[in-house]
Amino acid sequence: MNDQKLFARGKIGPLELKNRIVLPPMGTNMASYTGEATDEIIRFYAERAKGGCGLIITEITRIDDVTGVGMTGQLSVTSGKFVRKLVQLTDAVHQYDSRILLQLHHPGREISSRALGGVQPVAPSPIACKVVGEVPRELTGQECEDLIRKFITGASLAKMAGFDGVELHAAHGYLINQFLSPYTNKRTDRFGGDPEGRMTFLREIIFGIQKVCGNGFPISVRLSCDEYVEGGIDLAEGVRIAQALERLGVSAIDVSAGIYESGYASIEPQGLPEGWKKHLAAEVKKHVSIPVIAVNNIKYPASAERFLEEGVCDFVAVGRGQIADPEWGRKAQEGREDEIRKCLGCMYCFSCLGRLHPIECTVNPAVGREDRFNSDTLKRDGAGRIAVVVGGGPAGMQAALICARRGFHTILLERTGSLGGTVRLAALPPQKEMLSELIRTQRRELELAGVEVRLNTEATVETVSALQPYGVIVAVGGTPIVPELPGSRLPHVYTAEQYLAGKAELKGKRVAVIGGGITGLETAEVLAAANQVTVVEMAKNVGATLYPTVKALLMGRLQAAGVKILTQHKLSEIWEGEVILTHAKTGEPSILEAEAVVLAMGVRPDRTVADALRAALDHVVFVGDVSRTGQIADALREANDKAYVF
Repeated sequence: MNDQKLFARGKIGPLELKNRIVLPPMGTNMASYTGEATDEIIRFYAERAKGGCGLIITEITRIDDVTGVGMTGQLSVTSGKFVRKLVQLTDAVHQYDSRILLQLHHPGREISSRALGGVQPVAPSPIACKVVGEVPRELTGQECEDLIRKFITGASLAKMAGFDGVELHAAHGYLINQFLSPYTNKRTDRFGGDPEGRMTFLREIIFGIQKVCGNGFPISVRLSCDEYVEGGIDLAEGVRIAQALERLGVSAIDVSAGIYESGYASIEPQGLPEGWKKHLAAEVKKHVSIPVIAVNNIKYPASAERFLEEGVCDFVAVGRGQIADPEWGRKAQEGREDEIRKCLGCMYCFSCLGRLHPIECTVNPAVGREDRFNSDTLKRDGAGRIAVVVGGGPAGMQAALICARRGFHTILLERTGSLGGTVRLAALPPQKEMLSELIRTQRRELELAGVEVRLNTEATVETVSALQPYGVIVAVGGTPIVPELPGSRLPHVYTAEQYLAGKAELKGKRVAVIGGGITGLETAEVLAAANQVTVVEMAKNVGATLYPTVKALLMGRLQAAGVKILTQHKLSEIWEGEVILTHAKTGEPSILEAEAVVLAMGVRPDRTVADALRAALDHVVFVGDVSRTGQIADALREANDKAYVF
């Protein structure tokens, strides 16, 4: 790749950076509940610095402990007591010649009273966020001034701790953004009114930081340059604010978009292309001379380079890409793009935060646990002994990779002619092509690690025993559930896997898809291109495990394709041309016309091979669906963890 611009040195204010790669602020939920940096969060950021990132901007860091809490495991700079551990964080990043900014944050109205321990949220005006659903209390003028001082104090503490600058979070509908926007700021005092008045809160924070920390201490401001809500900040207003910030002496504009109410605009799920909002940063860059940082859903280094060449931005922010692979920068610089584990856009990272977990990643099982799973903790004790992995899906490939890195002579047995397992089929529906990238990357990792892959090889007790292995990891996956109901074996009944694998050609038919989980909905989308499709789900809602923005986009596509959704109905019988359904609550039967039926009712563990191997051999471990059914993230995580101690 031509990386002339991506790996050119750059400057933000007086700060010199080794390249143009930025880790933008993303919550990790790994700080202590009191707000201290933990060893886990320090390692998380250090791994990205080690992996080639030029500038790291930390997650949201609170400046107020009463109304300013953004998440349970959030960094804090409300007191000098937090400086000691923050020093360790900055030291850990600086040792790799990377630089780090601390992002200062207050959620304003975009937080619930439950998260604040019963305290009512505060905001410039008492206007409820439609996502949170609570009316905030309007800040008094004195309270506004108090919060300004707290932002300034936070910046002062950040400088004490060795941070290279700070970023003010004035995007995504949080407090500073609320002051800037006519959508959320209806005040008539000096903190509201016209655009100049709405700038007062942010302007006084900036002046205060400059006075306390000096003009040589860089300040970046993250802006939603288009809020994507009627009556809010549009691009023209976003540009005006950016120009005003340049005049105030800020060092960089970090361009983003959206607020909570505008859905996926801030953090895009799968299906949205790289650079879909690059026009925002490009327009800002035309009107300011200070550096522009921009998030653009970047997955590939070539895309980052192209955006720099096009003049979209001066620095490219690669967020979830560096969660998925902390070595994104180094691999890009060394021309090893095929080794980068790329973000799927599945939003699993954010669903974990919603469950109050530390951040996790579908494709990177070490995320949030880098202190336990890293090159230092990996025991290289294989000593050339033979380790056999049965099954070439993502879990099997992950297990084989770790075994090989531990020094085992690793042999992977796959009964079909290709690696990837059922994920190859999961990659077929629209917007799921990044799953194919995962399989390609894992194949490359196995090749580099020296794993011996034997395709078209059935694993039996005899064939595995003949290899005389030290141990066996079984990752054969599960089998689709076919209910024992009248008609379930009729020739016009298929599993979703059979249909996606091309074993059933369905065109111009009325098709009933039984099961409204991820597989059922995505299979319905494929079917809908040539059929009339109805999805039948027993629960009250479909897509229960999908992240809200992912689900919203998928449901929109299904609606546009004419797919009907029938919830709270369960399958009772299948006949030629129709299925008999029963209402889940009332028990009332109904008939749905269907010339074909596609079952997407989940999978159950297939223990046939696994149990036989466990009975015959001493050291056999189960991972993935053969152990317990779940998502790709569950399978990779279990395979990684068990292979570490195998």
